[in-house]
Amino acid sequence: MALNPTLATVTDRIIERSKPTRRRYLALMAEEKDRGISRPRMSCGNFAHGFAAAGDDKEAISGIAGPNIGIVTAYNDMLSAHQPYARYPEQMKIFAREVGATAQVAGGVPAMCDGVTQGQAGMDLSLFSRDVIAMGTAIALSHGMFDAVAMLGICDKIVPGLLIGALRFGHLPMLLVPGGQMPSGLPNKEKQRIRQLFAEGKVGKDELLKAESRSYHAPGTCTFYGTANSNQMMMELMGLHIPNAAFINPGTPLRQALTRAAVHRLADLAKAGERPLAHVVDERAIVNAMVGLLATGGSTNHTIHLPAIARAAGILIDWQDFEELSGAVPLLARVYPNGAKDVNDFQLAGGMAFVTYTLSREGLIHTDHLTAGADSMEAWIGNPELHGDELIWKPAEESADIDMLRPVSEPFRADGGMRLVKGNLGRAVFKTSAVDDERWIIEAPARCFTDQNEVLEAFKAGELDRDVAVVVRFQGPRANGMPELHKLTPTLGVLQDRGHKVALITDGRMSGASGKVPAAIHVSPEALPDGPLARVRDGDVIRLDGRTGQLDAVGVDLASRPPANSPPPPLGTGRELFAIMRRTCNEAEKGASAMLADMALEQDVELA
Repeated sequence: MALNPTLATVTDRIIERSKPTRRRYLALMAEEKDRGISRPRMSCGNFAHGFAAAGDDKEAISGIAGPNIGIVTAYNDMLSAHQPYARYPEQMKIFAREVGATAQVAGGVPAMCDGVTQGQAGMDLSLFSRDVIAMGTAIALSHGMFDAVAMLGICDKIVPGLLIGALRFGHLPMLLVPGGQMPSGLPNKEKQRIRQLFAEGKVGKDELLKAESRSYHAPGTCTFYGTANSNQMMMELMGLHIPNAAFINPGTPLRQALTRAAVHRLADLAKAGERPLAHVVDERAIVNAMVGLLATGGSTNHTIHLPAIARAAGILIDWQDFEELSGAVPLLARVYPNGAKDVNDFQLAGGMAFVTYTLSREGLIHTDHLTAGADSMEAWIGNPELHGDELIWKPAEESADIDMLRPVSEPFRADGGMRLVKGNLGRAVFKTSAVDDERWIIEAPARCFTDQNEVLEAFKAGELDRDVAVVVRFQGPRANGMPELHKLTPTLGVLQDRGHKVALITDGRMSGASGKVPAAIHVSPEALPDGPLARVRDGDVIRLDGRTGQLDAVGVDLASRPPANSPPPPLGTGRELFAIMRRTCNEAEKGASAMLADMALEQDVELA
């Protein structure tokens, strides 16, 4: 199938734009392969430290009898999605021995749960935890003991962080090893209903906790289609999983068989010296991830994470690329919060196998890029099944639930539902796929806040019971780390259900849990120190138009006004430790990363 013209144009533009940085990255990886640290190049003292505690694998590692797989794990047993990883390393060591390889835990990285920290002070650490994870991954792999890498991580910042860090060791083959989502609990629509009733004061905290506990009830990833499950989708289309391993429940024989297959595959790649990460994560893989995000209605967080991942591989993308792809890529899935059903239903309907099949048959993804989990993208049109001890992949060429998953020829929408909106307030992202068409255009007077709790207090006082554009500013990466403002969704949903025209305008994030309220998020430049959002005043008429891509304070000369006073830097819950990241990070469209911003500056000096 010929490549879609828009896909081809955007890909070519990204390749051209990225030539200097991509060339420099690949040259570094070639240098690392030829002369970087590895077991054969180590001094005896260094090497002895590396296998001193290897037990039964000591002889094989010391004698370089076969490839040694480094495991970087984000295990903890507070985060439901990562709790199943507890016993993965010991199992993976056994699987490695089956094929003449060994495995060692190279290191652990933190994994915070945005569900636990949502609306709390800890959420201010969330986005920057991605950089911490990337640096932790680099520390783990810096020992040079490994010929391939298995990364154990699923959730929001964890997968991007692991991948960004691993790309510094891109001369090695690597796979992400998923853990799967929890079984379905309380239907998401019912959870949403009870949240709104609580916001209105119609049910108490006990009933709300009961509903939440029935929703998040077991080991595994949350079942709504948020950032964690969007991560898994992207890794499939980038070729970084064993094909369609993402959405298999934990604790099942099939789940374990897929983990075993990942270890065996990594051993094979290491023995052959094939498919290093640096060449798997190329411009086509990044575009595939962008297409998947649009086709499935994935998390807006990835308009920040994907630019960061891409930059780590020397590839430059921006929101205009998302915008143009969104015009060509139809919306194929309706997974909560964009529909009533969850990711378990998505998998039963055909999941990523069907998505890959229908996109590839219409020229809407690259099928010729290098993949790590299998030899080509064709392997991803099948869903895994376990027949006895044998893994097979059953083709998924039809949707089993047309209300959940549709072919390109019969989409839910003709476009991917993610818009770039811009104007005198800056540039922002508007996830239109989650919002009813009649609410794509909102014009309403502004009410300005510097904290999401102020919004809730104003709501309880009856001050927002009208048409309103809620402006929540000083929530960008430089102000407080760019927290998600998902806590506002039930409250703004109540106002909308009362018949009011409601919009949210913020330099903060809303995540994959973005709901039915129209929102311009990631506004850039952010309010701090003096972005346009800091110059908006209560009563200014704000126009958000998802059809024309407009984001404006109507008839206002913002430049003539002084900026509003910014709140003091956040303190407590460890937030002061991240001051250096807040000071030096780049804007959301470039990935909101202090680490990558400084790395780019160093490279620019090098080029000069």
